[in-house]
Amino acid sequence: MGNSSVDKAQLTQRLQELMQEYEAVKAKNLKLDMTRGKPGADQLDLSMDMLAIQDVRGDNGADYRNYGIVDGIPEIKRLFAALMDAEEDEIIVGGNSSLNMMHDVVANALLCGVSEASEPWCKQGKLKFLCPAPGYDRHFAVTEKFGFELITVPMTPTGPDMDMVESLVSSDPQIKGIWSVPKYSNPTGITYSDETVRRFAALRPAAQDFRIFWDNAYCLHDLYDTPDTLLDLLAECKKNGTEDMVYVFMSTSKITFPGSGVAAMATSKKNARYLKGLIGLQTIGPDKLNQLRHARYFGDKAGVLRHMQKHAALIRPKFEAVLEGLERGLGGTGIGSWTRPNGGYFISFDLPGCASRIAKLAGDVGVALTPAGATFPYGRDPQDSNLRIAPTMPSVEELRAATEVFCLCAKIAWTEQQLQK
Repeated sequence: MGNSSVDKAQLTQRLQELMQEYEAVKAKNLKLDMTRGKPGADQLDLSMDMLAIQDVRGDNGADYRNYGIVDGIPEIKRLFAALMDAEEDEIIVGGNSSLNMMHDVVANALLCGVSEASEPWCKQGKLKFLCPAPGYDRHFAVTEKFGFELITVPMTPTGPDMDMVESLVSSDPQIKGIWSVPKYSNPTGITYSDETVRRFAALRPAAQDFRIFWDNAYCLHDLYDTPDTLLDLLAECKKNGTEDMVYVFMSTSKITFPGSGVAAMATSKKNARYLKGLIGLQTIGPDKLNQLRHARYFGDKAGVLRHMQKHAALIRPKFEAVLEGLERGLGGTGIGSWTRPNGGYFISFDLPGCASRIAKLAGDVGVALTPAGATFPYGRDPQDSNLRIAPTMPSVEELRAATEVFCLCAKIAWTEQQLQK
């Protein structure tokens, strides 16, 4: 009893000291933002020369100012085929947003089915979708909007809990899909292991129209010269005869311009033919001049990889500033844990029972964080543990200041939690 009283007194004293620091920070009227994974202005500047490209005709002389070619011009298909390790007739290239493509694939499956022979999802009763979490909030929002029941699948250091995925998918025909960010996952930064990818490819769903939405958004976003490697899901699916089960997505949104990039998907030839027919009802053609600009600017896969080295040089110091700040402020205290990703756009921080309080404290002194719970379906983190830190847009100086505030808020939240025990 006596020791407990001493501990409480020490914690109370410590909280008072932390709150004095907090009030001093509040007086600075900070305005710092670590909410979204947006490229910084210096990253956007890397691609400005692309806008000087005035080509309007393709390699075969076609005038790309006109209508047509709903699934992407040959020049950009060739580039994405190399980037996605797919064949050109397995590639569909669209507009600027891969999220838009994912949304449309889900909507078309609901209204028309996933193939000419399949029943529309909307006629099959109450549907479900698997959501590895922590994960990407915008993925979850798409299927929530369309009325799916979202089922949380815990993430592990090697990817989603595949025992759970296999059990659910093989036993419930109402489960129609699963979201995945397989390389430098949002927000944890982990890359799926070879075994995980092989288990995805070997799934035997109870629903014949089950689909894997493989959002390979960060496949080229390495921070270091020793990048993570990801096994090719489409190739593994072909070995298992399950290539119709997968849609792979990527875009240049964080390579060139987020609002004016180019998005693509790779899938089986059968799926590509079917989706091309549906896309032809939605549009008479994408922005082919933008597709051509991208193809001309990069030339080939090697050109894209050289460009990505420039991105890494700009954002690597930002990640390191945050990680150094977390280690300096919280290292050795037992307060929270965080990822040290090899690429991607996020650092994931966990402190059970404290995420909401940290976000509130930080927001009240001018440091905006992604809302607690956002990385889980329905915005509900059962452990109130996870926060996503996005280092790419602020400057290194701003990140140092924001991370110092973040650590202070974590200490306050943790100390308050201990006092309530």
